[in-house]
Amino acid sequence: MTTGFDVKAPTATAWDTTREFRTVALLTLAFGLVGLDRWVIAPLAPVMIADLGLTPQAMNLLIAALGVTWGVAAMLMGGLSDRIGRRKTLVPALIGFSVLSAFSGFATGFATLLLARAAMGVCEGAFAPASFAATAEASKPVRRGFNQGLQQSAFALFGLGFGPLIATQLLQVVDWRVIFMLVAAPGLILAVLIWRTLKPAPETAPETAPAPAAQMAPAAPVERASFRDVFAHRNVGLGMATLLCAMCGIFVLSANTPLYLIEHLHLTPIQMGIVTSAIGFGGFCGQWGLPALSDYIGRRAAAAVGFGLGAVFLLLFMLTGPQVPRLFVTLFLSTGFSFGLLSLITGPIAAEAAPPGRLSTTAGLIIGSGEIFGGGLALVIAGLIIGAFGLPAMLVLALGGLVVGLGLTPWLKETAPRRRSSPDRIS
Repeated sequence: MTTGFDVKAPTATAWDTTREFRTVALLTLAFGLVGLDRWVIAPLAPVMIADLGLTPQAMNLLIAALGVTWGVAAMLMGGLSDRIGRRKTLVPALIGFSVLSAFSGFATGFATLLLARAAMGVCEGAFAPASFAATAEASKPVRRGFNQGLQQSAFALFGLGFGPLIATQLLQVVDWRVIFMLVAAPGLILAVLIWRTLKPAPETAPETAPAPAAQMAPAAPVERASFRDVFAHRNVGLGMATLLCAMCGIFVLSANTPLYLIEHLHLTPIQMGIVTSAIGFGGFCGQWGLPALSDYIGRRAAAAVGFGLGAVFLLLFMLTGPQVPRLFVTLFLSTGFSFGLLSLITGPIAAEAAPPGRLSTTAGLIIGSGEIFGGGLALVIAGLIIGAFGLPAMLVLALGGLVVGLGLTPWLKETAPRRRSSPDRIS
């Protein structure tokens, strides 16, 4: 089947590498802020529970609400930037979730927080597929996995790597409410820079200085495939299913690890911040490294590596007691492979399965299904499991998601450009 990316890459002399670098850098920073604004609530959970009289189940619901609205928005608005342009979608969404993140600091109880986080999910759900599409279009095809992995790796680095360290250190000097306001401010600055950098949809390059089509907006509207054609490639349905499994594995762990470390393993808040940061630093390496590796070994093999090794190291984490170095290493490795799956599936796998003119639509459908069920429903189930069996039981749910995902990977169709051109490839 022909996809929106089944075209010959421009020659090395025609490709605007500077424009590619600038676009990818800004979108990488912006998606890092998406992660920070979304996940800073997890290391703040122990303090917020005490201050607002919440429960661990309530915190899971707050995180799940954002995941569900993110997923619904991604599915319903994923095609928006295909119609009106990337810039007109990205900038308002970036401003919206930054302001709503700051508003979380004014919450007086569960209901206020729930409304703020749910609305924030709508903005982030609109931002994600448009940003992935913009990165894919700015990237030279042989660097697509590398660039999309880099962009999405910032989500883990900022949200789950720097986030716990920033939160636990700032709590020594300011109230948790101020932290929400501080982490929201950079988004407004980035919104201005992205507006100035990305070309609006109607603009075209001067005839005397043509640029590669993948880096410039088309002079005429692209003929879009029908919505039904989005599902013609089997990787779309498989992408939705495997992303659900990956998100079940990683988001249940990300939401509950701080409470698990403090309440079950009885670590100090500072120790908790150090260990929890392994999720972000491991995720950063994995979200960048696994898609980049897939440019060489193929998307299908990389997915199998991510699910398999993610499950192995999560099992080792589950068997580790209150030993900070070992907890950090096993969590770093498990979440590195698991987070790598998120960027692999929503990045190059989604991009290479998309029909013409439906890149953002395809990414939105895959992201949306994963968020609604893996980032939303799975967290609700995790809260129920914790209430019935205790905090350690949520680790079994996370492990189960990775194991099921591993069983689905053999059915993925290989789409990596290098592997598709190999004489010994198997589709």
